[in-house]
Amino acid sequence: MSDKRRAPRNRTITLSQPETARLSQRLIRLDHQAVPETLLGRTIYQDLFEVLPLLPSQFVDLLIVDPPYNLDKSFNGRSFKSQSADSYADWIDSWLAPLRRVLKPQASIYICADWGSSSAVQRIAERYFIPRNRISWEREKGRGAKRNWKNCSEDIWFFTASRDYTFNVESVKLRRRVIAPYTDDNGRPKDWEKTEDGGFRLTHPSNFWTDISIPFWSMPENTDHPTQKPEKLIAKLMLASSNPGDVVLDPFVGSGTTSVVAKKLGRKFVGIEIDELYCCLCEKRLELAEEDSSIQGYHDSVFWERNTLADRKARSKRQKVHSRRSRLLFE
Repeated sequence: MSDKRRAPRNRTITLSQPETARLSQRLIRLDHQAVPETLLGRTIYQDLFEVLPLLPSQFVDLLIVDPPYNLDKSFNGRSFKSQSADSYADWIDSWLAPLRRVLKPQASIYICADWGSSSAVQRIAERYFIPRNRISWEREKGRGAKRNWKNCSEDIWFFTASRDYTFNVESVKLRRRVIAPYTDDNGRPKDWEKTEDGGFRLTHPSNFWTDISIPFWSMPENTDHPTQKPEKLIAKLMLASSNPGDVVLDPFVGSGTTSVVAKKLGRKFVGIEIDELYCCLCEKRLELAEEDSSIQGYHDSVFWERNTLADRKARSKRQKVHSRRSRLLFE
């Protein structure tokens, strides 16, 4: 719940007291060894360290982890304190080592980090998994610091449990506007497509992403969670490293982005979160996903650059649908 005063066009997802009471009934807690069927599609409201020994073995195809970074941060009144690099690495080890048991042999693992926690993530995860890459993505938000470089990028480490793993490169190509529209001798486009909106080319995904928008007040996915990841970001990981029907686990699910994207993309999911409010936000977003399964920046099975015409058209369409629903509610 929130008592913040919000602008009329603010679309941040909030919870009323009746909604929180209703949605909290959907949350589960574990007190005995669980089987996959009882967990799939559910949000576990519980401390991760209580849950870890009760999870089934080898049931997860894709592990996506967005842990608290090594910073002083408040999560709905619950504080995470920065610590020494070695202590933070030990904390990562304390939950990552037990999570190995729940992964299938062909599982993929993505772990989010910032510049200060990235080395610890690499050092600990390399003990257990095969490193594949480090994605760096631009998070252009905030005003910056006066005595340091503005921190506007984060990392995502990509590991696999074995040498046999899923990577669907065709599912994560980026549609870029053509800057130099080369043609063949007959004037036909060379490795690009000509449309009424201009020339575009599908490019292979790199490990440097500049097409991500951080959720903000006018986006329908936005919540008050302080470190919410964009749906588009998680969609890239999920489409590349899982298939429809696969099981995705997020042990720090927060306000639910991983679970919501899994639902929109036809994956099964399990989310674990220690805060009840964030768990309820996750459940509300899962409800909203039943009405609108779109992911901003991902249309027609293609990822688009920020602020492209296709992205603007899709946003406009969603806003019109939202306006119609709002009018119906108040008529």
